[in-house]
Amino acid sequence: MLARLSIRDIVLIERLDIEFATGLAVLTGETGAGKSILLDAFALALGGRGDAGLVRHGAEQGQVTAVFDIPKNHPATKILAENGLDDTGEMILRRVQLSDGRTRAFINDQSISVQTLKAVGAALVEIHGQHDERALVDAATHRRLLDAFSGLEKDVASVEVLWDARRTANTELEEHRAGMERAAREADYLRHASDELKQLSPKDGEETSLAHRRTTMMQGEKIASDLREAQEVVGGHNSPVAALSAAVRRLERRGVNSPALVEPAVKAIDIAINALEEADQHLLAALAATDFDPAELERIEERLFALRAASRKYSTPVDGLAALAAKYAADVVLIDAGASRLKKLEQAAIEADARYAAAAKKLSAARQKSAEKLNKAVNAELAPLKLERAKFITQVTTDEATPGPQGFDRVEFWVQTNPGTKPGPMMKVASGGELSRFLLALKVVLSDRGSAPTLVFDEIDTGVGGAVADAIGARLARLAGKVQVMAVTHAPQVAARADQHLLISKDALDKGKRVATRVNALAADHRREEIARMLAGAEITAEARAAADRLLKAAS
Repeated sequence: MLARLSIRDIVLIERLDIEFATGLAVLTGETGAGKSILLDAFALALGGRGDAGLVRHGAEQGQVTAVFDIPKNHPATKILAENGLDDTGEMILRRVQLSDGRTRAFINDQSISVQTLKAVGAALVEIHGQHDERALVDAATHRRLLDAFSGLEKDVASVEVLWDARRTANTELEEHRAGMERAAREADYLRHASDELKQLSPKDGEETSLAHRRTTMMQGEKIASDLREAQEVVGGHNSPVAALSAAVRRLERRGVNSPALVEPAVKAIDIAINALEEADQHLLAALAATDFDPAELERIEERLFALRAASRKYSTPVDGLAALAAKYAADVVLIDAGASRLKKLEQAAIEADARYAAAAKKLSAARQKSAEKLNKAVNAELAPLKLERAKFITQVTTDEATPGPQGFDRVEFWVQTNPGTKPGPMMKVASGGELSRFLLALKVVLSDRGSAPTLVFDEIDTGVGGAVADAIGARLARLAGKVQVMAVTHAPQVAARADQHLLISKDALDKGKRVATRVNALAADHRREEIARMLAGAEITAEARAAADRLLKAAS
């Protein structure tokens, strides 16, 4: 439910903070006091269209904050989770309207898109007026309301699961069938290509590996003689290592008597010998690398030629031949084994269709029964609302040729406003005043099923009075026993039934140079005065006060 609404610098509102409670809250006031401004500001916080004209003159920005207390597992919390937002139990919707037309949206002080704010707002609040179409124009909404009225949500969820299974089975069947048709058209070519690539047996990365080995072998062949000559000098018969080693031994024998003279030379010669032996090892390793079988080089060149020829033939990079071979082999298998799998997929699709159709038909039958119950319940509410000659009809059209996730049915609310007239869709047939009363009757019957936790009715009592206004007030009060209800009203019969009465007024400021909208919660005596004003007009008489007392007493 809506717990608090705070408005800053919106049109005539400078600063406004309103606390709300459960039950029925009515907003009254003279024409032009700012009731529409208040609702426009509230709609802005719920994701409504922004407008630079909403910002109070002289201010850089306006701001509206709506605070909601919501139960766990409410649909709005799911929207938060889907958008990575924190759920703190209390949900704070905030909208900033800048004077240049831009807006910013926040939930729990986390910046979000206006689309997300609008989705959350729609889950929390419904605003209805005489010309409001949001809850009535979409046939999908009608179906959802009928399902909610009869508790069919679990049945609908089961049909949706079967619809997904049916779609998956048919998709697999069509893909397999298309693959078989494609493979059959190219069967001879596929078999030849598959055999050829299977015999070639290409491997990923093979071309790079072979080319590198071929380059190494060809370069090694060119420098092999230089490597052998160098190795002969360093470690062969002409190697100085033997002479140097003999010289070191002679010096070491003489060095006993003169170590200072001999030891530096011996160490230097030892380093030279070690360096020569290390060079010899490197030269031998290089000679081993250049030592290859010419036949191996020929085999490598032949393999590269075969791979590159296949690459040109199949218009595929050499590294893609292995994947192409696997695809062709799979297509050949599909040709050979596809018929058997096709039969299995066809049977699976038939069974999925049958399961879906059975559940959808059962759901259709349940909706037809539910439609009769809903019609009876709504029609029972119409007579007190002076629609006793009208008739509400839940039109359920079942067409098995157009299945969908929620079954075969199209649900639409129709009305017949007078006997003998042709029934039709409620939005097209009912007038503005009739439409608001049909809506109220629907909401009373649906109560808290398929409804947002907060309902706002904007002057749905316009153009009615007396018994009809009293009937509207009684139904709003009944509805407020299930959900939070706010009503902007000019009818004293409605105002008298409120649990919370808010008076909207326009006060002059700065010696009349400007005005600002104010909202005051009325206590008992002030409520009587306001209801008397609504009854009598500008001059409140004793008779009007007495009539207000009677209304309040009757409502209590």
